[in-house]
Amino acid sequence: MQPFKHKVPIQLRFKDIDMMGHVNNSNYLTFIELARVKYFDDVVNTGKNWSRETGIILARIEIDYKLPIFLHDTVFVYTRCSRIGNKSLTLDWAIVREKASQEEVVAQGNAVLVCYDYKQDKTIPIPDEHRQAIERWESQL
Repeated sequence: MQPFKHKVPIQLRFKDIDMMGHVNNSNYLTFIELARVKYFDDVVNTGKNWSRETGIILARIEIDYKLPIFLHDTVFVYTRCSRIGNKSLTLDWAIVREKASQEEVVAQGNAVLVCYDYKQDKTIPIPDEHRQAIERWESQL
């Protein structure tokens, strides 16, 4: 999946399956969230307390469902930052499954995230060190 570099495996669980025999669409948000948190841990190196003082909040998310996921599928989420503003950024993501040694996109979309100061209860500019870390990571294609 070019130009995505960040890839997170998703462990499917029996509880993720609905009466139709595939992963319920509501679980996709959880998969995206897991990938988003891992992206920030790996790329920005925010540490484990980033959500207690300053961090990010989800402002908007878009999901285009393409294909179903089944219990025994091998699934990954790719994530990349496509836009960095003053206080917000956009992450693009794609959920893929492996099929016959190929990856196929089962859902894709984007999420707008806003930097937030939880102590002051207000939005804040993206910290320079976070911006630089993301720009370094994304420019290494």
